[in-house]
Amino acid sequence: MAIISMFYGIIVYLFFEDNKRHRLPHIHVKYQDEEAVLSIPDGELLEGNLNPNKMKLVQAWIVLHADELVADWDLAASGQSIFKINPLK
Repeated sequence: MAIISMFYGIIVYLFFEDNKRHRLPHIHVKYQDEEAVLSIPDGELLEGNLNPNKMKLVQAWIVLHADELVADWDLAASGQSIFKINPLK
């Protein structure tokens, strides 16, 4: 699992090896003791729980960086190194 971004106490991970479980491009998000899995590029909640305010921030970040997230997912799927993505400002 690789950290691809951090903002406002939120940590965003890309964990490609988990693709059999969720079967579509997704990210893992941690905030304090909460964890959630959201789909790329629409930000739909697949699993877990996240503070509603933090969820809105993550979903806005996903929209802003959808192309980069898809590119990172494709790189990970082909066994290549992924890139960090700018945080929400």
